[in-house]
Amino acid sequence: MRTFIAIELEEGLKKALEAFVNELKPLAHNVRWAGAAGMHLTLKFLGEISETESARVFSVLEDISLRHGVFTLVLEGTGTFPPGQKNPRVLWVGVVQVPQLMALQEAIEKEMARLGFEREKRPFHPHLTLGRVKSAFGLGPLIREMANSESRRFGEMSVRKFTLFRSILKPSGAEYSVLGEFPLR
Repeated sequence: MRTFIAIELEEGLKKALEAFVNELKPLAHNVRWAGAAGMHLTLKFLGEISETESARVFSVLEDISLRHGVFTLVLEGTGTFPPGQKNPRVLWVGVVQVPQLMALQEAIEKEMARLGFEREKRPFHPHLTLGRVKSAFGLGPLIREMANSESRRFGEMSVRKFTLFRSILKPSGAEYSVLGEFPLR
């Protein structure tokens, strides 16, 4: 099964992001927009794992959750990957890099590496993907609006848990189901 570890967003934040996407949609028709229902902050993508691996991952995540406390997640700013280009591939909303978030993600990365999952080569850049650009044609108005929103604040939430998700890829988009939730202390 295809899996990843993430923080699920509260409904209020999903609605704020959905409203922002609705502002952006008329500006470009060549973007595949993320649905609000599936918006989450990915901490670690594991990929395909077996039932046996799933049990080991679950045990390690329970241990990690006991060592990390509740913290505030703040959504602020916008950007693109690659950054600063006129031909972006990904449009995103930023997440403020508070020490508790960064420590939780690093603990997950480190412990998953011990279980044999490859460490991410790039540094963790917490963000929420709004959309993926299919073609760079006619993106000027969209790029300008993203730039105008670079300091926009979308809201905050108290992170009380993280989640192990299963992802099933379908032609209509990915469907997610919860395999386990891990409360923070």
